[in-house]
Amino acid sequence: MKVLFVHNNFPAQFRNLAEELSQRPDCQVAAVGAETSQNLPNVSLLRYQMPTYNVSSTHPFARRFDMECHRATAVLYALSELRASGFEPDLILGHCGWGETLPLRAFFPKARIGVYCEYYYRLEGQDVHFDPESPRLGIDGVVALHCKNASTLLSLADADFGISPTEWQKQTYPPEYQAKIHVVHEGVDVERLQPDPQARFLLPNGATLGRGQEVVTFVARNLEPMRGYHIFMRALPRILEARPDAQVVIVGGEGVSYGNRPPRNQSWKSIYLDEVASRLDASRVHFTPHLPYDQYVRLLQVSRAHVYLTFPFVLSWSLIEAMALGCVIVGSDTAPVREAISHDVNGLLTPFHDPVALADTVARVLADPDAFAHLGRAARATAASRYARRACVAEAMERLGLGDSAKEAAEPSPSLLKAV
Repeated sequence: MKVLFVHNNFPAQFRNLAEELSQRPDCQVAAVGAETSQNLPNVSLLRYQMPTYNVSSTHPFARRFDMECHRATAVLYALSELRASGFEPDLILGHCGWGETLPLRAFFPKARIGVYCEYYYRLEGQDVHFDPESPRLGIDGVVALHCKNASTLLSLADADFGISPTEWQKQTYPPEYQAKIHVVHEGVDVERLQPDPQARFLLPNGATLGRGQEVVTFVARNLEPMRGYHIFMRALPRILEARPDAQVVIVGGEGVSYGNRPPRNQSWKSIYLDEVASRLDASRVHFTPHLPYDQYVRLLQVSRAHVYLTFPFVLSWSLIEAMALGCVIVGSDTAPVREAISHDVNGLLTPFHDPVALADTVARVLADPDAFAHLGRAARATAASRYARRACVAEAMERLGLGDSAKEAAEPSPSLLKAV
């Protein structure tokens, strides 16, 4: 069996599956990705370079698709090199969000093709117009939003099947295509991600935090409205006032991963920090950039209340990782979060747009950790039963029809469900 992965930032969502397949003696695994892609053992990675181009002369509605076609061309050249080496894939898995999967069917017509269906843009019921502070789209914006789905829809129509990590993300796609899409999460390593009462986290100022302290954590790839950074910052003064011993650690970059860009020469981080700075005890609020993974894990291991907020958008791995680590989650009552967290069962949910409710909920958790410890244990149990890497990879292998080895992943052992 020859398997090809196509993802501009490989391995990304394909890491767990690619690692599993690369260890099988009956599989030969290759990948095509852009220059940011990372090598995996036993995977032949072919990187492509994006050409320099200018889409200013392209109609505004078609500019994204124009860029995706340029990327498809770069992938086409890489595929030509791959085929020249003698590699003809039996199965191809690619992310359909950037145009990379557009040439797959034409180039390898006999291969079985699956596409990763992360998100389908819609005007209502999802991220667009969810936040009243975000600008409303005009007619041109509505048409441009619709056009953002072009390469995704073409690739899905061409594919044999799709894979979405959550049921909610699958349901963003047109109903007529949902029957082609399987819901299989990528999975997290619940065996590695274990609660540790002895964990310590070193702050940028040289102080250390431990599990017994009132630690609030907030993590996002970038600190931006889509992930509720502005709501969290508005809740902070009330949290710090209610809990004078609380320490807050905020992890994330200052760029933009999703949504609108901030005004020129500013960042969303600084805008919302400035909004509340006069009401904050800055000595108890600690910003860190992206952390090495082991430090990130230690931070969550010492967290007493982990805040996860998001628009109705793709669900972050960080939420599932925090659940696996036994964090008490205080999340936004939005559809993607509700798929993983049930209020007062394995976490707590508050209305996204209500910083007062968020602050009061976090303060309650900080004040009485014993009363909420069962939520952390239940969150870990959920992660172990629904999002464990071994089980998710096994399910993916079953969906892909890759043989009996998929059945080797057993149910989580009792040790995975141990108390926080």
